[in-house]
Amino acid sequence: MAGCMQLVQQQGLLTCPTRGPGFVDITRDVAGWLAGIRAVDGVVTLFIRHTSASLVIQENADPDVLADLGSALDRLAPRSMPWRHSAEGPDDMPAHVRSMLTGVSHSIPVASGRLRLGTWQALYVAEHRDSPHERQVALVFVGTVAASA
Repeated sequence: MAGCMQLVQQQGLLTCPTRGPGFVDITRDVAGWLAGIRAVDGVVTLFIRHTSASLVIQENADPDVLADLGSALDRLAPRSMPWRHSAEGPDDMPAHVRSMLTGVSHSIPVASGRLRLGTWQALYVAEHRDSPHERQVALVFVGTVAASA
């Protein structure tokens, strides 16, 4: 039947390479995954599978916002503190604190196949370690998908 929709749960995994501290916009990657599963209406939940990186929804218009957020995190969890946990280097414990402060998951409504983010919002992986990493983001969509032809 043309136009039929079915309620489903779909899971996926995005790999996001980072270059060190900063933010990597994954909004298009998530939107592409939703398009690939033919998502129509529902909710997508994202969960980053790491303790030293996080997920944030933030402004996508002015890059100074991301720079200022990075500076704020540097002040809140500086590398120069005498952290007890330092076996993996001076950037490791501050990365754990920053991840705890910014969060590791988000649920975003999906309507008519599109993320219901605000006009100036984007979804970012926040890398808190000094070295490049390959970060994994688990995705779960629950909702309706367009029926296949």
